[in-house]
Amino acid sequence: MRYDEPLFRPPSEADSFILQATLGCSWNACTYCAMYRGKRYQVRPLDAVLAEISEASSRFADEVRHVFVADGDPLGMELDHWEPILQALASSFPRLRRVSTYATARNLLEKSPEELHRLREWGLSLLYIGPESGDDVTLRRIAKGASAAEHVEAARKAREAGMEQSLIFLLGAGGQERSEEHARASGRLATAMDPRFLSTLTLTVVPGTPIARLEDQGRFQLPDVRGLLTELRWFMEETRLSSAIFRSNHASNYLPIGGRLPRDREAILASIDEALAGRVRLRPEWARGL
Repeated sequence: MRYDEPLFRPPSEADSFILQATLGCSWNACTYCAMYRGKRYQVRPLDAVLAEISEASSRFADEVRHVFVADGDPLGMELDHWEPILQALASSFPRLRRVSTYATARNLLEKSPEELHRLREWGLSLLYIGPESGDDVTLRRIAKGASAAEHVEAARKAREAGMEQSLIFLLGAGGQERSEEHARASGRLATAMDPRFLSTLTLTVVPGTPIARLEDQGRFQLPDVRGLLTELRWFMEETRLSSAIFRSNHASNYLPIGGRLPRDREAILASIDEALAGRVRLRPEWARGL
């Protein structure tokens, strides 16, 4: 396939067919994010996208089980783009089980319930949403573009349309100043959104981003390793999900950990406590990454 780099996908989509239906991110204002800086947002021509589906089908028709629609927030596409894409995917890959994409609270809220139901009927079944924080002060500072309450409403609409959600929260996003407020509010927001999948990553301050400039000016300071582990514990203390798979094993994290919630909640808390006590080997700095 021919991709317009850089190209990103969630870790869980490693074996998926990546279909680049849009380029860049329509919001592209989050202060911590360098993924699409300098890349102009655009919806790719429908003919080109359908041609790539046809090409992939001619080569891998019986192998594709999962499709991830990239780039940053394709849910913002109009339905007259989504419908032929989803229908082509369904007809081209007979063993297809899941189509997923990144989504923001903003573009979920812009879609009507009827539109979301139609997208689900056509095959879009999983949305990756990154609230990053449940603390409204932190959400404003990182320029996420939506409040905690708006994320809850967006999750409700997705759930009522029959779409599963995979949520991402970002340890350290509140800095040292709002570390506890950020972590605990994030756990409460995760509870209110009640996803099928939940993960935490650790903020990496990338040179050239607005948050890096704040760090250089002494206006933002990332918690140290112990502070980040404590945030993870605060987050888990507040999280009460009905049924979800939890992962904190991304390369950015110092403590790879996971399990099923609520079943493994106490075991996860105990593992975090072991790490805080220095009895668990953490991921070394050289092994961490974005």
